Amino acid sequence: MFVHFAPNTWQEQEYDDLSLAPAAVMTAVEPAQWADTAVAMGARYIVLVAKHTGGFCLWQTDTTDYSIKGSPWRDGRGDAMEALSQACISRGLKLGVYLSPRDDKHGAALSGRCATPEAQTEYDALYRRQLTELLTRYGPITELWLDGSSVVPTGDIVAQHAPDAMVFQGPQATIRWVGNEDGFAPYPCWNSLDAQDAGTGVATSLHGDPEGDAWMPVEVDVSIRRPNWFWSTTNDKNLLSLDDLVEIYYRSVGRGTQLLLNVTPDRTGRIPAVDTDRAAAFGEEIRLRFGRSVSETGTVGRDTFLSFPEPQRVDHLVIQEEVSRGERVRAWRLDGVSWGRSQQIGAGTAIGHKLIVPIRPDGYTVLRLRVTETVDEPVIRRFAAFNVGVAPPRTWRDPVSLWADDAVGGWTGDTLTLDLTSKVPAAGQYRLRLVANDGSAVQVRDLDLRVDQGPQPTLARLAPGRNDVVLIALPVTGRTVTLRARVRGAAKGTVLLRQQKAAP
Repeated sequence: MFVHFAPNTWQEQEYDDLSLAPAAVMTAVEPAQWADTAVAMGARYIVLVAKHTGGFCLWQTDTTDYSIKGSPWRDGRGDAMEALSQACISRGLKLGVYLSPRDDKHGAALSGRCATPEAQTEYDALYRRQLTELLTRYGPITELWLDGSSVVPTGDIVAQHAPDAMVFQGPQATIRWVGNEDGFAPYPCWNSLDAQDAGTGVATSLHGDPEGDAWMPVEVDVSIRRPNWFWSTTNDKNLLSLDDLVEIYYRSVGRGTQLLLNVTPDRTGRIPAVDTDRAAAFGEEIRLRFGRSVSETGTVGRDTFLSFPEPQRVDHLVIQEEVSRGERVRAWRLDGVSWGRSQQIGAGTAIGHKLIVPIRPDGYTVLRLRVTETVDEPVIRRFAAFNVGVAPPRTWRDPVSLWADDAVGGWTGDTLTLDLTSKVPAAGQYRLRLVANDGSAVQVRDLDLRVDQGPQPTLARLAPGRNDVVLIALPVTGRTVTLRARVRGAAKGTVLLRQQKAAP
């Protein structure tokens, strides 16, 4: 569960107005109630936004007066991080923290970038002190958010004080953003990606690549008052319905990702009852649907079976790989025997940590998962059948919209045409990858790279062993660069382009 609570809550806006003094906000703060909400929802940890982009700090920091110690709560001696830490401990929850690199109060823009070297040095010292406080005063931190990545050097602090924490964005990132704030992940949603993409600190699920050489699972963040992260007097109308939340679950957790659902307090310091009731109903609905299977098993090998002595109604399957062994499965199919007749009832590519697969409701005597393509012996941790009794969300199969910082365009149909002139600012090696919107395999054919309209057949080639990756070598800059190609396997998709770093 995500928690956003700051002066914004009093300002009717998503970004802080620094003219509002801390003394005008936070007469009460009740983190114990936040933790109760998380438990009712079924969350396992809470990520507190300890400092949002305005720079207001929710803990007793020694770095600035723009903090909760200037508020009336507990006569300025209150510490929301401390209170939440104690509430989490008493309820068996873990604790995470969001420390915005951007800080409007102290002149740091996106990623913590300052206008002058002198200002950067000063802010780096302040931010490092803030991070050290948060990682050393409140017990183990399970997740650290560096939203927008960070130019402030913090790797040594994280390594010393939170070596096991999941890190969202930044140079030390171990998890990555899905690429939208809708609550939806794509399918397939691969855990691996190219190491150079991972090293940017801002990779999204669009960069997922089963052939990648780095492991970086995906987190899906969304607010229960989508799209608003902070409570206001005007966004009650945005509160997601129970059906909305179930749809999000199927399209995030059900596609192998971690769901981080924001539930935000109002000006009383408590999460409003309508929100807590909705969060609790969401948790209960998921428990009712997936809390108990009718049968389950696991196996090592290409075939996994569930058998029933009499026809058993089943309408959902949950499949999990043992991802500590790697994400090995590349393609699979489901077969079911119902009333003496065998038929295919599902198929796909990735399985990963968890995959929820709705199937045609029927009475089955045999269910089989067959791995049809794999890079090693598949290890199926769980193959579970459920009689949910409720239809899945109508949109559970739908593709999603995703963002990536290196997206340079796309294609529709079977022809790709790209003007890369503004995308290749320096001479060097570039890696261009085509990602289908529906996750299907892509094949690039008939490459035609032109510089100043002249064909350059030796400067572009397919990467070894890949049909979807083009390597481009540009010896000069300041020229018009265009690329054309034929595309097979998918009628629509996104093109990613990143300059390759030289090998050390």
